[in-house]
Amino acid sequence: MEAFQALSAKLSQIPGLEVRAHEPMAHHTTFRVGGPAALMALPKRLEELSAVLRAAAEAGIVPFFLGKGSNLLVADEGVDRFLIKLAGGLTRLERDGETGLYLGSGLSLAQAANFAAGCGLTGLEFAHGIPGTVGGGVFMNAGAYDGEMAQVIDWVDCLDETGAAHRLGKDELKLGYRTSVFSQLPWSIVGAHLTLTTGDETAIREKMADLAQRRRSKQPLEYPSAGSTFKRPVGHFAGGLIEQCGLKGTKVGGAQVSEKHAGFVINAGGATCRDILALIRLVRATVLEQTGVTLEPEVRLLGCALDEES
Repeated sequence: MEAFQALSAKLSQIPGLEVRAHEPMAHHTTFRVGGPAALMALPKRLEELSAVLRAAAEAGIVPFFLGKGSNLLVADEGVDRFLIKLAGGLTRLERDGETGLYLGSGLSLAQAANFAAGCGLTGLEFAHGIPGTVGGGVFMNAGAYDGEMAQVIDWVDCLDETGAAHRLGKDELKLGYRTSVFSQLPWSIVGAHLTLTTGDETAIREKMADLAQRRRSKQPLEYPSAGSTFKRPVGHFAGGLIEQCGLKGTKVGGAQVSEKHAGFVINAGGATCRDILALIRLVRATVLEQTGVTLEPEVRLLGCALDEES
């Protein structure tokens, strides 16, 4: 508690910085669940972000970086953590030469894909319907419909724990299936440089529209969720295995395995983190028992764990 008080005092000295104490995380996750975070800073400019990181380092606190919360499940009791959320900042969006783009980490992936389309550049269509930021997309190596960020990223700008700037090349990013070096490296992603391919804007937008229609028809976008709940097991599809086990529509409290797409656990109304975790456990246990396949969650957990009993 003393460390948070010391950090709060330091943050209050940063001009223009918005700081919130005991901020409900249900307001910041697409699951719409989660108790309060002890402290949250919402920097809008690079200079603010750098100052926030320095303050956290001086207080001995490791921050948690939050984008749109589209792949996050937070404990009902809240978390004694310091969160940094970009509040409409780091939205640089520039074309670089014939096929290059520079994207600020605070941009939504939809904004980035639309800009690429307007430039007549193809290769980012897959990201149009992913409800996250560029920073989150880099962090998770986000992907969909046979595309992923690793296919288009050249390098990433970031700030270390002290607020010092670094540029990491593609080989240093360790991009894998829904992972990157930032899973272990507590640095803040500032922006990314991408190389795409020239194409026809009309064809690009038609592909984006087709992918959007496929998402609407197959995914439960009308309900709060964190997207695909589980990673794709080698040689299988998580949704197919879950449906095969007869779990479509299964409910625990307000959490439900979607009847439209079994790979999604949704907040069907009034769900808690406890409900969602219990349902994830039930799905994993059933699929393992019936198929021998272990499903690994794709959603990130904050303040909670799968091996905790509810």
